[in-house]
Amino acid sequence: MIMMMMRSSVASSPVPPFLLRSLLIPKSLCSHPQFPENPNPEKITSEFESEPKNADFTEPISQNSVLTQTHVINSLLTHKNDPRSALNHFKQVERKRGFVKTVDAFCVLLHILVGFPETQNLAKSLLAECVFGDSAPAPAVFVDHLVECANRRNMFGEIHELHNKMVCRGISGDCYTVHVMMRACLKDEKPEKAEEYFREAKAKGIELDAEVYSIVIQAVCRKPNLSLAFVLLKEMREMGWVPSEGTYTCVIGTCVKHGNMVEALRLKDEMVSCGKSMNLVVATNLMKGYCVQGNLDSALDLFNKIGEDGLSPNKVTYSVLIEWCSKNGNMEKAYELYTQMKEKGIQPSVFNVNSLILGFLKSRSLENAFKLFDEAVECGIVNVFTYNNLLSWLSEKGKVNEAQGIWKKMVSKGVEPNVVSYNNLILGHCRKGDMDVANSLFLEMIEKGLKPNVITYSVLMDGYFKKGDTERGFDVFDQMVGVNIVPTDFTFNTVINGLCKVGRTSEAKEMLKNFVERGFIPICLTYNSIIDGFVKEGAINSALSVYRGMCESGISPNVVTYTSLINGFCKSNNIDLALKMLNEMKSKGLELDVMAYCTLIDGFCKRRDMESARELFSELREVGLSPNIVVYNSMISGFRNLDNMEAALDLHKKMINEGIPCDLQTYTTLIDGLLKDGKLPLASDLYSEMLSKGIVPDIITYTVLINGLCNKGQLENARKILEDMDGKSMTPSVLIYNTLIAGHFKDGNLQEAFRLHDEMLDRGLVPDEITYDILVNGKAKAVNTLAGVS
Repeated sequence: MIMMMMRSSVASSPVPPFLLRSLLIPKSLCSHPQFPENPNPEKITSEFESEPKNADFTEPISQNSVLTQTHVINSLLTHKNDPRSALNHFKQVERKRGFVKTVDAFCVLLHILVGFPETQNLAKSLLAECVFGDSAPAPAVFVDHLVECANRRNMFGEIHELHNKMVCRGISGDCYTVHVMMRACLKDEKPEKAEEYFREAKAKGIELDAEVYSIVIQAVCRKPNLSLAFVLLKEMREMGWVPSEGTYTCVIGTCVKHGNMVEALRLKDEMVSCGKSMNLVVATNLMKGYCVQGNLDSALDLFNKIGEDGLSPNKVTYSVLIEWCSKNGNMEKAYELYTQMKEKGIQPSVFNVNSLILGFLKSRSLENAFKLFDEAVECGIVNVFTYNNLLSWLSEKGKVNEAQGIWKKMVSKGVEPNVVSYNNLILGHCRKGDMDVANSLFLEMIEKGLKPNVITYSVLMDGYFKKGDTERGFDVFDQMVGVNIVPTDFTFNTVINGLCKVGRTSEAKEMLKNFVERGFIPICLTYNSIIDGFVKEGAINSALSVYRGMCESGISPNVVTYTSLINGFCKSNNIDLALKMLNEMKSKGLELDVMAYCTLIDGFCKRRDMESARELFSELREVGLSPNIVVYNSMISGFRNLDNMEAALDLHKKMINEGIPCDLQTYTTLIDGLLKDGKLPLASDLYSEMLSKGIVPDIITYTVLINGLCNKGQLENARKILEDMDGKSMTPSVLIYNTLIAGHFKDGNLQEAFRLHDEMLDRGLVPDEITYDILVNGKAKAVNTLAGVS
């Protein structure tokens, strides 16, 4: 508005000579620095936003009052909603003896007047009077002050119009004008425009100074255009100027931000060689640059060096190092910095707390994580992200009860759960298989006005599919599509994997074709789900077909792909194809994982080829892997099947020495082998050891015990085992009764044999052919058949 009125005034009057002399010093509207008694720009901004308290300028101004510029401006601002009152006040102070009318106060008055339609003409008259009066300032001065005032009223467009008007009337301005316009562009977030002013001024031959170069370097760094920034720095040095500390700081910061640490370090060295000390901003930027590159040690070395040089780290410095120490798992150093920060009186932020908590959780320092969390809650420096970090970790680990405790605390502290909060808790209940609670949370978040996102729907779908409830899973999928949420690759993979898990692999394969038509690009994980599904269904040829299609699509199989196929070949007793697949895998440079070795070892063990199993077991160790309990159980079972209990027991000792806990399968296999080998005392010792570890026998263990004892004539001990089963409310199987009946029949105790038969009937068990064969015919083959049961 001011610029429009200025154009109108200029159009109707000749251009005064002073506008042609940009260096003219005005008589009264001099270019004093703005607000000399209040140099703080933040303070000035706040004055425009609120009127000073206890101020009353309605009384006449005393002729003897001493008025400062700040006093006059503050007075005008108290009348900012009453333009005529502001004008009257300004005229009053104009008449005050000793008062000098400055550009600062005049610009403030103009902005107040143009803010109201009824006083815009008054502003126009005042502006014309100023511009065409004898005491007008130089163009650059007036533009500069209007820019500063426009900065507080968002009037940069009008400032640019004023400058364009000057140019149109042949007034190029000087270096100071270029300063002002470029600074205005930067304040208006238009760095490209600032660069344009620089280029135009340079083309016009205006003599530019180091300050203009500093401003244009700031501008090109904001774009960013680092190569141009380097060229401009070089031009400055060639002209004999030493770039300011602020200029170096700006360029170094931009280099770090865009990953160019080589140039950042070079410029830091150049800055220091010019006699300028490295400041904290540069040091902190370099530390962050080191951290992003994964060079935490160099960042910490620099941190120690600035301390030795007398620089005191601030909140930003500590935050950078705490964050990256936590990300790198160096929690001892992270917490040390956090403590040091507090000791220096620097209040940690919620960002620092969140970084530390995440780091503690990743390093499994749960006690430290929750201790820090409780302290932060007490101090009131937690936010929803803090709670979400804990909810996420607890839910991922299946610790739903603990997650619910965090949820309750969050709500009690007045922190509103967001979509991420609900997603985490829903995930926890889905992992637990409690889909009713998961669905209740889903409905609750909708009632609270939160919109479920693709993750919410995908997590729910995955939960239903894993429970085998494919119908509900597809209902959720349809609901998601119905509210126009586009499925992600995770969603499509969830559906395919879910179908494969419930034995509907062929359907999953067909659905994959539909998904591809909708733009889905399958990945290795997608094909792995289908291959594994077919393998588990025993459809090894279908699995191979998918494997070939995967390769033809240009997707390289991974370890999981080959492991599934090797598993399929081993299960179908086609070990040769399994080995062929193993060699193909190795030829592609893929390293077998423990599961791949386990699959092959188990295959050889079931073929009773323990020599090949031993070779793979040794190879597993040679490549730096550690056999797990599954590998050991396969090997122990293999040796048991060959009646080589010495080798089986030797593996058992290795497990104990390596700290691998034996499970029920381990003990059951060993006990079975020892009983068959007639080593009852050793079998009894292992059984007692198993019970002492809190491992509860299952129906297979009891079957092994009773069968082994009966075969060795230990019928009384077998009876005690049966009583132990009754005490645990475990119903014996028909096989167990057959074993006991055969034992008593063989021992000639027909009465007990028939009593056991009646007991079996009373329990609702249906005798099979072997039962009657024992009781009626008493054939030796029945007993021999039972003796082979394991």
